[in-house]
Order: sequence, then C-alpha cells, then structure tokens
Amino acid sequence: MKNDNQDTFATSFKFKNEWKDALSDDQFIKIFSSDILENYIINKRWYGGKSSTLKYIEVVDNFKINSKNNTYYGVLLEVNFKEAFFQNYFMPIAFMTSDELDTNTIIAPAKFGNIEGFLVDALHQDDFRKLLFNKIANADENSKDKLKFHKGKSLLEKEYISSKFMGVEQSNTSIIFNDTLVLKIFRRIYVSTNPDYEISRFLTERMDFKSSPAYTGSINLNLSEGNITLGLMQELVPNQGDAWKFMLEQTDGVFENLSRKKIKIDKLPNIDLFKRLKINEIPPEIIDWVGLNLFLKIQTLALRTAEMHIALGSDIHDTAFTPTTYNGDYTVWLKNRLLYQFQNRLNIIENSLHKLDGMALDLANQFLENKKLIRKHFVDFDWTKMKSERIRIHGDYHLGQVLVNNDDFYLLDFEGEPESTIRDRKVKQPPLKDVAGMFRSFHYAIYATIFNNADKYPFEQEELFKAGELLFKYLVGAFLETYIEKAQSGNLNIGYNHEINFLLKYCILEKAVYELGYELNSRPRWAVIPLRGIQTIMDY
Repeated sequence: MKNDNQDTFATSFKFKNEWKDALSDDQFIKIFSSDILENYIINKRWYGGKSSTLKYIEVVDNFKINSKNNTYYGVLLEVNFKEAFFQNYFMPIAFMTSDELDTNTIIAPAKFGNIEGFLVDALHQDDFRKLLFNKIANADENSKDKLKFHKGKSLLEKEYISSKFMGVEQSNTSIIFNDTLVLKIFRRIYVSTNPDYEISRFLTERMDFKSSPAYTGSINLNLSEGNITLGLMQELVPNQGDAWKFMLEQTDGVFENLSRKKIKIDKLPNIDLFKRLKINEIPPEIIDWVGLNLFLKIQTLALRTAEMHIALGSDIHDTAFTPTTYNGDYTVWLKNRLLYQFQNRLNIIENSLHKLDGMALDLANQFLENKKLIRKHFVDFDWTKMKSERIRIHGDYHLGQVLVNNDDFYLLDFEGEPESTIRDRKVKQPPLKDVAGMFRSFHYAIYATIFNNADKYPFEQEELFKAGELLFKYLVGAFLETYIEKAQSGNLNIGYNHEINFLLKYCILEKAVYELGYELNSRPRWAVIPLRGIQTIMDY
C-alpha cells in the first residue's frame, strides 16, 4: 500500500508508551510537534501559513475521545511564525495498524509499545466519522464534559449510514453524512465561538430562516479561556453549483449576444451607478441584450439578501444580534482598520508597478495620483450623520457563498472575512457592506468573463470593458430596487437614499482596496478589476 506521506519518513517513530497514553508522554508530544508535524502540516490545504516562515509548533491542549474499538485524540496546535505571530489549528489524530487503516493519507509510521502502525488524521477513518455523527445525534444537553456536542432541533436522523469527504479540502474539512447532512470541521480555530456556527444556529433556531442550510448540530470545546467551535453540522441542500459559476455562464451569454444580435455598444442607454430600477423601467434594448432571466434571478438574490439581513437584525433579546446605532468607538475602529489596510495596499502597489503594463499600469498610476482623495474618503466617515443601524452581517458575502437551487438561492458560509480577526468579524456593521461585497462579485464575474474568453468575442478589450461597466450598473440597479424595498418593508433601518449611496460607495471602495492586495500578490494582470472598481466609485 502506497502511503502519501511515507516517503518523508523511512523508519517508524518509536515510543515506549501505549497509544492510549500517548498524549501524557512528553517525549511523544515533543517529537510529534516538531519532527512529525512540521513535515506534514505545511502541505495541507487548510494550513494558512504558507506565505510565512514556520518557527515551531506547540501542542497547547488535547482531549481524548473513544469509540468502541479505538482511542482518538483531538489536538489543539499553536503554530508560531518567525514573523512574530501565531495561528491555532485543530487536528484529530488516530493510531491504526496497517489492517485497520482506511486511508492512504497518513501522518507518519509509528510504533507504540510493541504495536506497529501509522499515525493518521482521524477524519480519514470511518470509525471516527461514525463516532462524531453518533455523538451529535445523541448529544446530552446536560453533559459537563469540556467537549460539548449539540444536537440541533432540525436533526431528525438518528442512525449513521455512510460518510464521505465533500469536494477538495479547503480551509476547513467537510464530511457528508448519509447523503443528507454536512459536517464542517474547522481546522483554523479561535478562542471564541465561530461566527458561522453562531449565525447558522441563530438563523435556523431563532429566526426559522429558510434560505440557508438548516443548522443540525455542532461540536464545541469549553475551555476556561473561552469557547472554541470545532464543528458545524447542517443539512445538505440540493443545488446546481454556486452562483459564481452561474454568473460566469450568464455573462458569457450576454457578451456573446453583442455580436449575435449585432448590438452597437455605444448606442446602449447609460445610467448612473446606484440608480434603482424596477424591471419594467429597464430599457428594452438592455432587456434584448441581457435577457429578462438574469434580471429576475438578480431580483431573487436581492430578496434573499434582504431577508437574511432582516432576520439578522430583528432580535431584541439576544444582544449579539440586537441592532445598534453608529458611535465614536465604531468610527475609530473603522478608520484605524481601513487606513492601515489602505497604507498596506499603497506599499504593495508601489512595489508592484514593475509587474504591471497597459491598462493595469495606467489605473495603478491613477490610483497613486488620487491616493489623498481615496484616503480622505475613508477619513470622512461622520457617524453623527448616520441615521441607519448596524447589525451582525454575513461579512464575506459574494457569489461563491451562494448556492443555486433551480430559480432560488441558498446563502451560506457565515465565517466572515478571512483576513479579519475573530473579534472584528463579530462587530456589527452596515448591512450594505454585504450588498457592496455582492456588487464587487458581480464586477469580478463580468471582468473574469472578458479575461477568460479573450479570443471568443469579436471586439476590442476596451469595448468589452465599456459594455461590462454598463451591464454592471444595470445589475446593481435591479438588485438595489428589490433589496431596498424589501429591507424597508421588513423594518430594517438602512437609512434613506443619500445615506444608502454614501454607505454603498464607502463599502465598495473598502472592498476593492481589500481585493487589490490579493490581486497584486497573486495575479497582477487581474489588478485591473479592483483598480477599475475604485476608479468607477471615486470617479477620477
């Protein structure tokens, strides 16, 4: 049997203790955290330190969990980096002899006492997955254990039938149970309840919100310093893929229509950004070009988004979800965060100019010329003029966080922005920040379609960009009309037109500046997208 990690270690690691006492053996902990894990962890998809230099790994806590046949450990790791910061990870581990092994993915060959076998990530063992399912399905509300399983009100299944991994491993590991449930194991952990768990449970059990997968259970670790969320179980919802894939297909059709229908781009009627549009107010030439179906889908997405925000902002009992007003503390937090991020992006762009050419270089230079204007816009946030309210929001809302189900949508993944601290992710913010995130996602889908199909459409790139910007304004207009009407009828205080436009502009600018760092570091050619977004918003 070829094991994925066997080439790394030619011989077994030998330990005097039996496996059931492994984590009380200092020698095992020392070798496991240095010699074994340092080799293993850096290649995992969920490891978030790839751009930093690993200094050392420390086992900071562990717990034991037994099935009928096996002993498993949950290990909490602190990964320290030479750049003077650390990250915490969760890893369940098992020790299996070669005849018990379910997987090719091993951590290392090992020998405990007289028994030869392999250390493996326990999630790759069927017995362990079954154990987790049974612990959630039969959770004891009154358990005093530090490892706390919770069974959601929506969990009806009692019996374990099957389990398998869902897609490729990302920053978390997701397991499908019985083809009806999905358990997301959080690899990167925080001493605080995970927002995804918090919001999912709230939406299902307090608000009966139907447009996100129902919460069915969770695994939390209660420590003296706080609560750590290790797992979140939800229903597996039927879908035809995510809305990003859907939007790429739709925009490809829209651009194909330009030549198929012999549309003259310069003759298409233009509108202002953020102009609200009912479907019957969209010019017939635009409907002919884009098609009615896409606008109807955008309306549905806007409706679900508004319903999500109404649900997140309508609880008066749970302080974590009570709407709040703007104040000086929030403004200080916001400006400090944005000015730090803005300065960071300025440094990156100044160091990346040599990687850019053509339009990307022109836009980058314009960005640098207008940096004082952009910085001023961030500083000009005057909380005393804000009449709307802040609520808990999705926080990382874009087309990739939405599943398409026939003519409807499910909203998911409430974990928040990956670059933010767990505390920042729980700060109440304008719901329009989510709307702005979705608008940036529309913009991305339009430009990605142009970039990915450069030879397909018989137009100059500049003409396609012009058509793309026009399409963007109409999609935004249709979304806003439905969103604002629904939000206001649901008593969600998002302010009036002037404030709505100010917040949208502010949040889109924030999001585009955030994206700039990612693009310049990983694919400089695509820096055109956030730079164009910034130019459009600032109108320079």
